[in-house]
Amino acid sequence: MIVEDEPAIVEITKSILEELNYTVITADSPAEAIISSSSYEGEIDLLITDIIMPEMNGRDLAAEISAGRPGIKVLFMSGYTADVIARQGIVKKGFSFIQKPFSMKDIAVKISSVLEK
Repeated sequence: MIVEDEPAIVEITKSILEELNYTVITADSPAEAIISSSSYEGEIDLLITDIIMPEMNGRDLAAEISAGRPGIKVLFMSGYTADVIARQGIVKKGFSFIQKPFSMKDIAVKISSVLEK
């Protein structure tokens, strides 16, 4: 599942993941993601979410979705660096993170790493 408030990033990321043979659910807001997560009947192995969004940050969204889907893996993404995000206390150090913009190779390697944890 990809959650991102920037439609162009959603579409690019979705295209990349589909090319890598992943089934992709998208949401352009945390509220939509929560509804989609609770109504989707299949497994959702990975939540890829922007960290900073207007109505809810990625950390809180991940906690909300994880409550209903224990074991879901989370990959945070942001245009800010991991150090800036950690210093602001939005997420803890050691979290799975990819900085935007990213290449197909970068996200493929990161997703594989997160799913293997």
